[in-house]
Amino acid sequence: MSSQVRLRLLPSARCLFDEPVQVKVAGLRSRQVVTLRAGSTDERGVLFRSSATYRADETGEIDLDRDPSLSGSYVGVEPMGLLWSMKADTLHQQFQKMNSLNPHVVKFSVHEEESEGRILAEETNERFLTRQGVSRLPVKEGNIRGVLFTPPGEGPFPGVLDLYTFRGRLSEKKASLLASQGFVVLSVVAYGYDDMPRNIKEVHLDYFEEAIEFLKKQDKVASKGVGVISLSKTGDVALSIASYLPDVKATVWINGCCANTALPLYYKKSQIHPALMFDLSKVIPTDSGASIVRYVMKNPLAEENKASLVPIERAKGHFLFAAGEDDLNWDSKAYMDEMVARLKRHGKENFESLSYPGAGHYLEPPYGPYCPSSHHWIVGAQVLWGGEPRSHAAAEVHLWKKIQEFLRTHLSCDATRSKAKL
Repeated sequence: MSSQVRLRLLPSARCLFDEPVQVKVAGLRSRQVVTLRAGSTDERGVLFRSSATYRADETGEIDLDRDPSLSGSYVGVEPMGLLWSMKADTLHQQFQKMNSLNPHVVKFSVHEEESEGRILAEETNERFLTRQGVSRLPVKEGNIRGVLFTPPGEGPFPGVLDLYTFRGRLSEKKASLLASQGFVVLSVVAYGYDDMPRNIKEVHLDYFEEAIEFLKKQDKVASKGVGVISLSKTGDVALSIASYLPDVKATVWINGCCANTALPLYYKKSQIHPALMFDLSKVIPTDSGASIVRYVMKNPLAEENKASLVPIERAKGHFLFAAGEDDLNWDSKAYMDEMVARLKRHGKENFESLSYPGAGHYLEPPYGPYCPSSHHWIVGAQVLWGGEPRSHAAAEVHLWKKIQEFLRTHLSCDATRSKAKL
């Protein structure tokens, strides 16, 4: 490495996962062209990498907040482009960062264009999922399986139920980051977690009712009602939670459906919604080896499927709907438009809707690698998720801020109640 070239990450090389850093290089020759690279290994050992070519200014400095990439994984001024543009060496890999205990470690480096890319400088960025002082408590109580995240301090704090998926491991990313911003968050997986059955045939709202009651009993939770945050299949579960269960004041729906999908929904041992099913003959294969499944879900508005529609007009709380217009999992934008129209027909104004052109299905907390395709647990094959990387990354930044504002606005806290509980 060159002793005079310096690579700096500002304000610090240690930050939260959802915080931007300013990448700066100094000590280069005037107008020198170099390649900046970033690399990270996920929890499965899969390597993700990106690179971009930059030209230094007259003083030998590069500032990614100011200077455009000339070529590489992206072009133009993209301060965090090296992070969101990272790709795996093999196709159809989704970056796995599930456990909140370990930081997302990214190695940045500066390379000469000549001399076989000799490294001139490097720096390591540790991107933590929890702020110092946030507690993490695994929960295995009654039927509940999940993890509870609690911010430091006396509170009171708003309580949020985080729904992830019905298969595989529990993702702690959203929950731990929200806790770092002052929310008590219980992240649960309804089925297929630890000792729970994996070959599920139905969903029960009773499970989520139990989880909400557990969350409300936590000493630091003093919000007048709880929030729910969801993505994809759990979006329709969140709609049903908000529509049928009391004390849900704020529901975040991201790229879900307006109807109960895939599995019938039960409450108090009675079926309340049949499942809106899919037609796998409408899967569209592509040359990449991943398929397009956007058109496989049956029409929820067809007469024979209307019993699967969730009656969101029953909900007492508020909704935040967010849809990626290029979602290739299903037509999230059309589902969102139908829900907005339904609420308006019932004279409701308890919602906000956000539509993101160029965004795909997996809208997550910002600055993680964009996922164009990966394995779909229902289809049982590799699928395309849609989206253009730059637009998708921008949507994640905007949505993440809106989610926090929405939850704070609609989950007011009672300090007196919190002190009484303590």
